[in-house]
Amino acid sequence: MTARTTRKLDLFSCAMIALALITLTLLLAGGYYLWRISLLPFPTSTPLPATTSLSPDLASPSPTDTAPAPATATTAPATVTPTSTSSPWTQDPSGLIVFTCYIDQVVDQICTIQADGSDYTRLTTSTATDWYAAFGPGNTHIVFSSRQPNRFEIYEMEADGANLRRLTEDIGSGLYAPDISPDGRQIVFTNERAGTQSIWVMDRDGGNPRPLTDTAFEDLDPIWSPDGNLIAFASNRSGSRQIYIINADGTDPHRVTNLPDMGGRISWSPDGQRLAFYAGPPNQHQAYTISVDGTGLIQLTDSGNNTAPCFSPDGEWLVFASSRDGDLELYLIRPDGSDLRQLTFNTYSDWQPRWSH
Repeated sequence: MTARTTRKLDLFSCAMIALALITLTLLLAGGYYLWRISLLPFPTSTPLPATTSLSPDLASPSPTDTAPAPATATTAPATVTPTSTSSPWTQDPSGLIVFTCYIDQVVDQICTIQADGSDYTRLTTSTATDWYAAFGPGNTHIVFSSRQPNRFEIYEMEADGANLRRLTEDIGSGLYAPDISPDGRQIVFTNERAGTQSIWVMDRDGGNPRPLTDTAFEDLDPIWSPDGNLIAFASNRSGSRQIYIINADGTDPHRVTNLPDMGGRISWSPDGQRLAFYAGPPNQHQAYTISVDGTGLIQLTDSGNNTAPCFSPDGEWLVFASSRDGDLELYLIRPDGSDLRQLTFNTYSDWQPRWSH
């Protein structure tokens, strides 16, 4: 081959190689472009709302329906921290409480304790049963029932146990549950005669005893209202024991409760609007309060055997006896059933509490 022909072949080879390189470059560039596009996110289609075949519960709201409120973020429930305004109760328990104590485990005696649990004091040391104690106005004196002469009579002593004196003598076979009127002039009590208990009243010195109720039924555990105009007591005159209220002169008796298995030992709230009492099967008594018109029943306790609830002078507490720890002890509780506190811790029974006025 001539030099001219060889030069043509070289030029042709170079042209083919260049064309191949250009083609290869274009293929690589196209492949790279397609690879980059495959990495990009593609939008998804949103289906249009259906316009036919709606089931009844998916139908449009009626004209009376309202639009839903805007959604709000979900957060954990807030924890309420008690403050002085988060509860109606603001006072710590205070004042003196008188009660029956089985302190020598031979016969019941009369004891007192401060509402904060301090100053437990034995007042009586008799060889006979002393019980059903209550303060008089001013808290200077205490009346109670004692069996010292072999029958239960009414006695009075000073709040420290001094100057004990008997107020009654042979007006019944058993006198119980004395309570001094708010004006300090009279004492109401239960008198058992011929096997039947009724409500009696007498002058503060024991003179002029006379019946307020005189029926064939059992009337017992009387207590004056804070204003002295009414007396609450327990009676079975309706067939089962219930709470009744009468005027201070014995007129106009009317029933407050209609509950099964009622007890006695009633207490008025300081404002005269509610009564505290206990009810329930034997050894399963629970403490309650109720409005004097028979509405607004509140159960304070739900376990143990609980008796004789009594309001504090400020109305913020009740004291009651309970056998929830094995023997009867005194406990405190709020009028809504909260803040239960044990007051006495003894190996013998403390019961029948009455708060000072």
